[in-house]
Amino acid sequence: MALDLWNKLRTPPKEALSEIQAGRLKGKSDINPTWRYQALTDIFGPCGFGWKFAITRQWTEQGQDGQLMCFVNVDLFVKDGDKWSDPIPGTGGDFLVKKERDGLYHNDEAYAMALTDALGKAMKPLGMAADVYWSRAPETKYSRESGPVPPAQATKSEAEPVCEKCGKAIPKARATISQRNNDGKILCTTCGK
Repeated sequence: MALDLWNKLRTPPKEALSEIQAGRLKGKSDINPTWRYQALTDIFGPCGFGWKFAITRQWTEQGQDGQLMCFVNVDLFVKDGDKWSDPIPGTGGDFLVKKERDGLYHNDEAYAMALTDALGKAMKPLGMAADVYWSRAPETKYSRESGPVPPAQATKSEAEPVCEKCGKAIPKARATISQRNNDGKILCTTCGK
């Protein structure tokens, strides 16, 4: 019963996901925020009646080379019967001014993007899109077919891949993309196969 809400929110439909094309998160999945809002509305009711949020702080931070970041703190509330939850906090941020190849770019949607990010962070403890964040290995991108591996089902071979040639464990920290062969198999740090 305790995981009922989590299980309702954990798996977004494929059409709510898109692959991130650039940056540090390249290859990972981006979750459509409208799906998140629809999922909360489906379970709790319309925003303002069954779920709501309050912006508790907005601020900027100076970055390097003229860049400027903006941040938003929110408290998310969900309703259970007639009772509102305690606040569920979330912090999000984005570039208000970002250095790009052609100079500084000013983003007039930065605070809206930071708010969306903050709401997504606040929804995570409820289980929102948990399958996207909890994958089998850091280098594995989300897929509905493979799904997450709950802690009770994880095995040592999933935690540390074993070399098929020499039988030695390959630490996950070393199992980077650059240490894979053309078939995608992890190369052994001991024998290189």
